[in-house]
Amino acid sequence: MVKRLVDIVVSAFLLLVAAPVLFLAALVIWMTSPGPILFRQVRMGRDFQPFNILKLRTMAHAKGGLEYTLGPDPRITPIGRILRRTKLDELPQLWNVLRGDMSLVGPRPVLPQLTQEFRRQYAFLLRIRPGLTDPASIKYIRETELLARASEPMDFFKTVVTPDKLRISFQYMGRANLWTDAIVLLITAVVCFFPSASRIYGELPDVLTAPPAKRPPKQSKFRGKPKRSYAFANERRFARAAAHSEETVENGAHDLYRPWIPSPVSDFQSESSSSNARESASRL
Repeated sequence: MVKRLVDIVVSAFLLLVAAPVLFLAALVIWMTSPGPILFRQVRMGRDFQPFNILKLRTMAHAKGGLEYTLGPDPRITPIGRILRRTKLDELPQLWNVLRGDMSLVGPRPVLPQLTQEFRRQYAFLLRIRPGLTDPASIKYIRETELLARASEPMDFFKTVVTPDKLRISFQYMGRANLWTDAIVLLITAVVCFFPSASRIYGELPDVLTAPPAKRPPKQSKFRGKPKRSYAFANERRFARAAAHSEETVENGAHDLYRPWIPSPVSDFQSESSSSNARESASRL
């Protein structure tokens, strides 16, 4: 209740303060790029309730493409690059906070497809409202630039970046309160102007690059152990990260997670066990 009250008061105040900036940005978008000023996209909210997230439009209107932005994207307009770099395109989400779709601090809302791929982890995280910012989004404030350096951006995003974000979100939820939320908001404001400050939450992972293509080796009668491929290494890394996330859910919670979680973790564990049993039975 207190957290929701703070969300309402602070988001309403910030909307009033940001109104001139939003008006100026909307005017520039309207003058330089045909199409709507606001961009709406379905994201998954609390208890798996979808909602429309609001952003200032930074891409050319009515151009198809991936829902994810993985590195440099030709659809991004010149003014859109500035808005994205300064994070001003995220300001309309204060309205989402005021409406109750989001909170000021919490795990960032993601596309519904991603919550299905990481269903078990998001079943835990989405017991609270997704947030405008959190330690994971601060650490990956330059995520697009990181993905641009990967040889397989989508693979890197799902096998390295996403598990790391889940890990950070679980850790923060264990100690989250109004004081820590205030610190996160302050750090977010600093990082928007000084991106290097995001290192406070750890260094970014190394970008995995695929080895150069080679001719297949000649068949030999004496075969040694097969070399680990790039895909296999990624699978192993993802498996370790996913296992760590699940271990956090199963064993690392207890009373520590109650500041943000409306029901005891024991209920979550029993629900997870019953859902796993139903899934196993459906395969028979």
